[in-house]
Amino acid sequence: MVGGGEQAVERLAPVFDALACDGSEGWGHVGPAGAGHFVKMVHNGIEYGMMQAYAEGFAIMAESDRFDLDNHAISHIWRHGSVVRSWLLDLTADALKEGAELGDIAPFVPDSGEGRWTVREAIDLNVPAPVITASLLQRIQSRDDRSFAHRLLSAMRNKFGGHSVKKRGS
Repeated sequence: MVGGGEQAVERLAPVFDALACDGSEGWGHVGPAGAGHFVKMVHNGIEYGMMQAYAEGFAIMAESDRFDLDNHAISHIWRHGSVVRSWLLDLTADALKEGAELGDIAPFVPDSGEGRWTVREAIDLNVPAPVITASLLQRIQSRDDRSFAHRLLSAMRNKFGGHSVKKRGS
């Protein structure tokens, strides 16, 4: 997600190729200066919504007392051949493998600002973004409750970006 002049981007292409996880397929010139940051902001807003959906779905299964569900096993199944498969689901499976109940993780999910920026931009542009907005509000709400969904969101953030996890009691 690179913004800038065409010549500058061409000159730096080998650097972007080296940094991207998929080489030349892992990055792209998206427009003039500032466009890369804008596209990354929207990307992170979408990420908020996707993470929230996973957290809510797994929370429903974790709270169900009708079945003895293994959320880690389910996450592994969904990683292969399911329409909801993604790298975020891979990371979710990793987090659930380490501790299916996530009992040592405080249900506190920070936001680093990109979601807020995305929501503000959506409002300024009169573009409805209810999923991104709701996911941001859930992160804010997490600072007061003890939900499984918020513990899982915090674990996912740690897995994909190395973000710190607030432990219970700290």
